[in-house]
Amino acid sequence: MTGRKKSRVRLLILAFSAAFLALSWFCRPFADLYVTYVFPVWGQTYGRLTSLLPFSLGEWAILAGLLWLLIFLICFVAALPAYLSGKKELFRKKMSPVAAITADLLTGICLIMVLNCFALYHCTPLDPHADERSFSVTELAALRNLIVEECNTRATQIPRDDAGHALFAGPVEDEARACHQRLGGSLFPRLAGYSVRPKYFFFSDFVSQQHMMGYYFPFTMEANINRRMEILNYPFTMCHELAHTHGYLFEDEANLIGFLACMGSEDPSFVYSGYLGILPYVDNDFRATVGVEIYDTYPPISRRVLIDSQFLTDESWAEVEENALLSTELVHEAADTFIDQNQKLNGISSGKASYSHVVALLLSYYSGEATYLQK
Repeated sequence: MTGRKKSRVRLLILAFSAAFLALSWFCRPFADLYVTYVFPVWGQTYGRLTSLLPFSLGEWAILAGLLWLLIFLICFVAALPAYLSGKKELFRKKMSPVAAITADLLTGICLIMVLNCFALYHCTPLDPHADERSFSVTELAALRNLIVEECNTRATQIPRDDAGHALFAGPVEDEARACHQRLGGSLFPRLAGYSVRPKYFFFSDFVSQQHMMGYYFPFTMEANINRRMEILNYPFTMCHELAHTHGYLFEDEANLIGFLACMGSEDPSFVYSGYLGILPYVDNDFRATVGVEIYDTYPPISRRVLIDSQFLTDESWAEVEENALLSTELVHEAADTFIDQNQKLNGISSGKASYSHVVALLLSYYSGEATYLQK
């Protein structure tokens, strides 16, 4: 294929991507049809293929992209003297191969991100009116107390090793996928079908510096998990990230599905993880609503639960800091900014704060007012 034909193909792909995104953004029924009937095909096809790999392809793809960027810059610097000396044809000749590959890569990434990520932000929310409903402080307090009581009780009942670490009945990855299979049905039909295999980051220390438990990589259809974090975070995080691979891109919805998926497990450690996953959102909302003085009059969270729910232990943080190439504060701030801006650019006005919107979804669910419960 000639260079001119390649350029036309790239322009066609980019035009298609832009038109597809615009149609998804301004026509919700189109986005709904796509996420329901077409998007699952990607998980069934190359999602199956990437699941065969024992490592996170997305993680290494990002590293390969950074390496290619370095190669591009080196080639540019090497060719720049020709341009500065007026030999523009020689400059184009030197840069043409690397520029063509770069253009192909960027075009492909643009198409995949639209199809596997950006378009999904514009489908109908799981419970569109959850934030519009008015719930009393009494209802919020009842939800908070329920979750705290469940956590405090289950913390003493789950199996543990001699060091106090939680034990699971079988491989966490397999049970997380099974939880999604059980939850899929009339309420969450998109969860039916094949679920990709959750994978652990090789560079979990760097992910820890971002204060992230997991990521969904749209370009590889992978649910990736931070291996460094406390083990009781695994089930909820896996179920959260798997929700993304089934088209539930909104963070509050992924939190709700992560919780409900864990609730359906026969493994007591999974159920406990589900409660731990939503505990901080509900507890923080309740504290902010009633104030510290009133908050302190309510049942406290046990010390065992506080230990189980931590992101990383002090020992793990010390190891992360010892091996860090960049400041954790800098990495965390950059990751926060990226996630916040990504949410806002995709129409989520609250940005990263959307994670905590799961409280409204939980109140609707427990009250029986959730739209999907009434189908």
